[in-house]
Amino acid sequence: MGAETVLVVDDDPAVARMLARTLDAEGFRTVTAADGGQALSAVERERPDALVLDVVMPGMDGIDVTHRLRGRGLAVPILMLTARDAVADRVRGLEAGADDYLSKPFAAEELVARVRALLRRGSAARTLGFGDLSLDVDARLATRAGRQIELTAREAALLELLLRHAGRLVSRRTALESVWADGDAATENVVDRYVAYLRRKLGDPPLIHTVRGAGFVLRR
Repeated sequence: MGAETVLVVDDDPAVARMLARTLDAEGFRTVTAADGGQALSAVERERPDALVLDVVMPGMDGIDVTHRLRGRGLAVPILMLTARDAVADRVRGLEAGADDYLSKPFAAEELVARVRALLRRGSAARTLGFGDLSLDVDARLATRAGRQIELTAREAALLELLLRHAGRLVSRRTALESVWADGDAATENVVDRYVAYLRRKLGDPPLIHTVRGAGFVLRR
């Protein structure tokens, strides 16, 4: 099996070279793109295993690129690079469908660790089931009793977390750290809101149960 391909997208040539050298040294095959348009073309051409994507670029920025890739149904893992204080950009990126973010400046070791974690996550089982409920993780499509249910990226991520912990408690804090990934940009109330969305979509009998003061559990 060949080296995994990582597409590095940054409009600063020096930064792009640094990122590529760092990943090359760890055994990855890297491809670079200087803007959003080049990134979309490179994804079609190279079929990368992961993207390292800067948020702030002229023209089509990293959030626009993520929107377009997810709109095409592509589930390639995306690690976004953001300024340390750009909480709004991190939130918008995660809402658009990015999988993780890394604040600048960062250590090379952390970049490599984040990319490897995303690739491990991507190689995990992509179809999960519990009773009459199944989830195609890549397509963000749930099926219950033969009925197909379309989910947003955030709904699918939360349902995936619950399915992977079926029968076990998932606390609100765990959900925030796993699905929202930025405890400073979201509150625990948002978890309750998305659980309510999922309950409505999944229908009866309910599968997601509230454990008062603790979190949620998926059980029949």
